[in-house]
Amino acid sequence: MSNQQTIKRITEIIINELKLEDVTPETFDVDLDLVDEIGIDSMDLATIALVLRDEYGIRIDEDDYPKLTTVRIIAAYIDDKRSQGE
Repeated sequence: MSNQQTIKRITEIIINELKLEDVTPETFDVDLDLVDEIGIDSMDLATIALVLRDEYGIRIDEDDYPKLTTVRIIAAYIDDKRSQGE
């Protein structure tokens, strides 16, 4: 799966989990800060991390949550974990 595919899938997951009904993956800015600009809270982030864990078969440490600020950064994190075989 390419980085662009990972970004698109993460965007779909976030839109679905946050129930952003007026937003599509094509209109979602993947560089928006999820906390400061989208307004997700720690519970939303924990839920999204669980969905990503199930989707990609990787473990996302709670200590890493504050680093996962944008879709693009999350995609790079997932790609890095997958390349390490985690």
